[in-house]
Amino acid sequence: MKSNTITSIRRLDKSIELLVESYTSSGLINHTGGNSLPSREGVERLLRGLEELLFPGFRGQEGLDHDNLRLLTAERVYRLARDLVRELEKSIAFLLRNEGAGPGCGGPGCAGPGCHATAELVAEDFFEELPRLRSLLALDLEAAFRGDPAARSPEEVIVSYPGFDAVCTHRLAHFFWTRGIPLIPRMMSELVHCRTGIDIHPGAEIGESFFIDHGTGVVIGETTVIGRNVKVYQGVTLGALSVRKDEAGLKRHPSIEDDVTIYANATILGGDTIIGRGSVIGASVWVTSSVPPGTTVYPTS
Repeated sequence: MKSNTITSIRRLDKSIELLVESYTSSGLINHTGGNSLPSREGVERLLRGLEELLFPGFRGQEGLDHDNLRLLTAERVYRLARDLVRELEKSIAFLLRNEGAGPGCGGPGCAGPGCHATAELVAEDFFEELPRLRSLLALDLEAAFRGDPAARSPEEVIVSYPGFDAVCTHRLAHFFWTRGIPLIPRMMSELVHCRTGIDIHPGAEIGESFFIDHGTGVVIGETTVIGRNVKVYQGVTLGALSVRKDEAGLKRHPSIEDDVTIYANATILGGDTIIGRGSVIGASVWVTSSVPPGTTVYPTS
């Protein structure tokens, strides 16, 4: 019995040696010797906390009334601001390190006022933006309630609709994307993608009163531009005609103008493709060229 144990330990020691060696030989899948990256668990906690701020009384456990609303809001904001700065600081340090500016916050190559100060400025801008984001989400909520006969109340949409959940997270992630923050916006988008089956790149520009009905399988690419009062059903893809890496800086995804409805499993591809205002794109169609305003596109037999 003792001999078997010693043999097992020796085999484990050999495995450890090979694993550590692989950290050097397979460098792309490890991050040793660098700044800490934003924490997936930390970003997930941030999203939960931000939902409590955006929808008081819906997500948090505390009972809210007019007497304690300001106090609880202040407590949440200060706690979330501290946590957000910590994750932003790591993300900004990663960006500087990748650009060759230095080891990141506190190091000799840390640019400008430093990663921590930059993170604080972005966090302050973000919390100033939250009231405007709430106004946008109120319009998205109204569009969802108005656009789905099955919705019995706005409250039902907030607590149970995956499409509204995905749009909410996108509006948060898009803020950080527009500020040039790496990692965190993509992490936010992928967390809600795992939860809802809806994949919206944080770079996509989405106008007010946007509604995703049902939602599973929806894909909206990075350079997509969506106007106001657009409704999308499950399985819709707003994608690129090509996935070549050298086209990463180009507009690769379609533009959807105001008041468009896109039915289930439709695929619309290409950066030059524009779906004109008031058009209806039927289920399961494949569109790779522009559609004039007011057009109805039917699937061909």
